[in-house]
Amino acid sequence: MVVVSDSTTLIILSDLQKLHYLKNIFEKVYIPQAVYEEISHKKEFVLPAFIEVVKVEQNEQLSELMMLLDDGESQAISLAIKKSVPLIIDEKKGRKIALNLDVEILGLLGVLYLNMKKKHITKDEVELFLTQAKKHGYRICEKLIAQMFQKV
Repeated sequence: MVVVSDSTTLIILSDLQKLHYLKNIFEKVYIPQAVYEEISHKKEFVLPAFIEVVKVEQNEQLSELMMLLDDGESQAISLAIKKSVPLIIDEKKGRKIALNLDVEILGLLGVLYLNMKKKHITKDEVELFLTQAKKHGYRICEKLIAQMFQKV
């Protein structure tokens, strides 16, 4: 499976040294140049081989998206549409816009869910990961976490 990713999930997984959670379920993760710039502006971000940076060409749809969202989200949505693949995005406004454009979306919790479903990680590992993510300042909706665990 191939996917496009926005920055938030990549940053969280990288900070907690869990990028392999993506590799467990996706053969390739595309990120637009703007997303790479977002994730690497504070420190050098060495991408694993399964993550590929793609230059997104300017077009009318991208211009319209950029009036509503930041560059990374706009390029990620545009790239997902161009490649006809799902998008990993966590920001509420970006998710809503992507859904309105018929883009299939996942978020961090979707990535964790798929890892549990395919038995790459356990529920206990997910709970520990989420606790660590929250300690690092990431906000994750408790209601969505509960829903995810009910599905497993």
